[in-house]
Amino acid sequence: NVVLRNGTEVFHSWESPPLPVYTQFYFFNVTNPEEILRGERPLLEEVGPYTYREIRNKANIQFGDNGTTISAVSNKTYVFERNQSVGDPKVDLIRTLNIPALTAMEWTRNALLRDIIEAVLRTYEEKLFITRPVHELLWGYKDQLLSLIHPFRPDISPYFGLFYEKNGTNDGDYVFLTGEDSYLNFTKIVEWNGKTSLDWWATDKCNMINGTDGDSFHPLITKDEVLYVFPSDFCRSVYITFSDYESIEGLPAFRYKVPAEILANTSENAGFCLPDGNCLGSGVLNVSICKNGAPIIMSFPHFYQADEKFISAIRGLHPNKEDHETFVDINPLTGIILRAAKRFQINIYVHKLDDFIETGDIQTMVFPVMYLNESVLIDKETASRLKSVINTTLIVTNIPYIIMALGVFFGLMFTWLACRGQGSMDEGTADERAPLIRT
Repeated sequence: NVVLRNGTEVFHSWESPPLPVYTQFYFFNVTNPEEILRGERPLLEEVGPYTYREIRNKANIQFGDNGTTISAVSNKTYVFERNQSVGDPKVDLIRTLNIPALTAMEWTRNALLRDIIEAVLRTYEEKLFITRPVHELLWGYKDQLLSLIHPFRPDISPYFGLFYEKNGTNDGDYVFLTGEDSYLNFTKIVEWNGKTSLDWWATDKCNMINGTDGDSFHPLITKDEVLYVFPSDFCRSVYITFSDYESIEGLPAFRYKVPAEILANTSENAGFCLPDGNCLGSGVLNVSICKNGAPIIMSFPHFYQADEKFISAIRGLHPNKEDHETFVDINPLTGIILRAAKRFQINIYVHKLDDFIETGDIQTMVFPVMYLNESVLIDKETASRLKSVINTTLIVTNIPYIIMALGVFFGLMFTWLACRGQGSMDEGTADERAPLIRT
């Protein structure tokens, strides 16, 4: 029954996920900008959370290939939750890196843009650090530098925001397997934006699109399995492995987590080091190739599971498993997610550029800007319904064993009665055992 068929409860839950999803944004406020430009260590102050309710749904749904595939887009809308936040994102100000300026400096490798960017930076006296409201940093603002570059490069938007154009939109066209051919293929991705693989990374293995989008998994999961997920904002596929047994609202779950090996500086991950061989170290991923050249580095919050050099370069970081680990708790029978937390951090690679006085004497480092915690937890009502389904399923799946047990029981009873009856026939009085004709 766990197949995407139109009109079924499974399809409806996949189309409009019933569980509430919340995203908490945490920013790193820069407290010593002048000292940083003199080459001192940054002192950052974590500010957050700014919490948003995610409203998700699949749209543009079309079935194909005899019901074995289904295409759709995954829409997301963010609604601010004031009572779960530390302040008003339209009022609260954050001092952080001037990412558009830093990105433009990277573009100066392009001779066509070099003179334009250098002139604009001088004219408008752009600084390395800017102060903006949380709302603008997240959802976008019109940047004067990008606005001047836009006429020469129409593909470059005049607006900038860490989540610009991600509210009320989708991350592309997907083609999923419905699970009709095999339960192991339930909601597995076969295409994204018309491609069966990525083209950013150096090896075919690194470019593979593996697993689901993380909203669902196939039923009958075993703890020995390695599950794959393709989070498009991470620009690559990742895998998760069994970690522990959990219980959520009385329901059994397998906890799967993202292992440290995902971002380790190993030969397996060499294809993610671009330019070729340029690996920054364990715990970080350079995704500038899929972010229009912006020097964006992804990691786990507070550089959790990363090399010590990234943590020691910044004051104010305190990585720990409880707050910064990414995990998902899955009911193994149904494959339904009972609890999950996707946590990642957006950083910027900064270094001194001799051609730009704006960078001062800043040290070369991976500079934290913001991290998020996207979480979901099954509610009591949904958990109660799921318990009923699981109990019914257990009864149905155990019927053959119940029948076998009853068969063995009645077989033993019949044998015992038959033997007892035979024993009774062998006994009797002396007269009954005497010959009928006596001499």
